[in-house]
Amino acid sequence: MSSSQCFSNPPSLSSTCGAGHVEQVGGLNTYVTGPLDSNSNRAILLISDVFGYEAPNLRQLADKVAAAGFLVVVPDFLYGDPFDLDNPNIDRESWLKAHTTDKGYEDAKVVIAVLKSKGVSAIGAAGFCWGGVVVTKLANSTYIQAAVVLHPGPLTDEDINEVKVPIAILGAEIDKYTTPEQVKHFGEILSAKSEFDSFVKIFPGVAHGWTVRYSVEDESAVKSAEEAHLDMLNWFTKYVN
Repeated sequence: MSSSQCFSNPPSLSSTCGAGHVEQVGGLNTYVTGPLDSNSNRAILLISDVFGYEAPNLRQLADKVAAAGFLVVVPDFLYGDPFDLDNPNIDRESWLKAHTTDKGYEDAKVVIAVLKSKGVSAIGAAGFCWGGVVVTKLANSTYIQAAVVLHPGPLTDEDINEVKVPIAILGAEIDKYTTPEQVKHFGEILSAKSEFDSFVKIFPGVAHGWTVRYSVEDESAVKSAEEAHLDMLNWFTKYVN
């Protein structure tokens, strides 16, 4: 598929977007990119927002992380049913009940188990909005070595209090789902924990979803997204080894 097709609006989605390929991992269709040899002992799990694992910007990010030497997996935790803003009949509450973050967490544990069975010894996870909630649940355990949450969905103080691994939270200045004040508050909770490292950053002038739902033709938007991508990659390079 051509680049223009991959980044059309709305995008014409296809498994041929990106440098990787789609295969079954833990029973889920999964975009896989990066080194696949016996030396692939570091993996990154990317968990999409409600708009799904096929989003071209997300796959481009997966390829970017893979280029740094990680095996990257982006599973379809929404089972081929991403939230469709263009569908006037879609019921948001019903959709969320059918696609809970608890289910995403259980599915993620299966994917992680498969990776470990293939010789992966260190795993990081990054999530976007809905996926960020799933990643925070993973960070409350020892399933992963490090976490990055980008423009998180609804999180509670309890969620953050239970975190057990190095975590970075990247928030937007304009965000009604998790406000900058909430993100800063989460940072205060995390900074009181001396047993692991944490990092919190508010990106000015951007809105919820800016790291994966941006126009590739908007130079400023691309720059802000790439800054967040670099922060994420630096975190994983430091803690997933």
